[in-house]
Amino acid sequence: MATAKKPPKPPAKAPTKPSRKQRKARREFLRSAAAGIAVVGAALMGFLPVIKEWTKRLRPPGAIEEHAYLAACIKCGQCVQVCPVEAIKLGDLDEGFGIGAAYIDARAQACDFSCDAVQCVLACPTGALSHDVDVKEQVRIGLARLDRPNACLARQGKGFKGPARGADFDGLHRYVEVDRWTPIRVADHPYNLDLCDLCARECPIEGAITIERLHVDLTDLRGSPVVFEPCVGCGMCEMMCPVDPPAIVVDVGRTWEDV
Repeated sequence: MATAKKPPKPPAKAPTKPSRKQRKARREFLRSAAAGIAVVGAALMGFLPVIKEWTKRLRPPGAIEEHAYLAACIKCGQCVQVCPVEAIKLGDLDEGFGIGAAYIDARAQACDFSCDAVQCVLACPTGALSHDVDVKEQVRIGLARLDRPNACLARQGKGFKGPARGADFDGLHRYVEVDRWTPIRVADHPYNLDLCDLCARECPIEGAITIERLHVDLTDLRGSPVVFEPCVGCGMCEMMCPVDPPAIVVDVGRTWEDV
């Protein structure tokens, strides 16, 4: 019995090109998807520096708790404009949600902290820098600590001559013996010290740091910086330390309870 033949397959149709409307819809979908991925990525990049604490920053005097500070600071720059020594900067792109938030890089330019009424606090319109300046802990921005004792010139019994940070350093300081109200470059105020005491000598807070002798022998000049409770973490000691990296630093958010 003869088998039935299968009907021949119809010729394959040539693929039809998508219409202009379909191509436009596809492009819009791809753009929307890319934008969504970018938004999610940007959000994650904002969270991660905060969660991982990649960049710990000294905040201006009066700054409230960090997460609340980042929420309250509107990045207006008012504190930047009133700082007499230009210590306050605004966070860059690597700061995540801290972008635009005010901070201080003490090594580059310390907070003067001797400005009347703490001008940055008075300029803050949102309370990110607390206006309750009578509360001591609310104007504390950190706590100084001798980080590299073996590098400290005082502990080695060495003096210091010349500009504290070299002739090219642009940091500012208001020297009481020069002009209490007008900051000048640290590079324009050279020293000639038998024993280096720059951290204590230029600290604007009375009783915050002193150089204590290491030995009772008066012929032994060696001494060591000792930090006391009045320290507010202004960073002047870190900025003025002539060794690099500095022997003394300011720890962000550290208090006497942590010592």
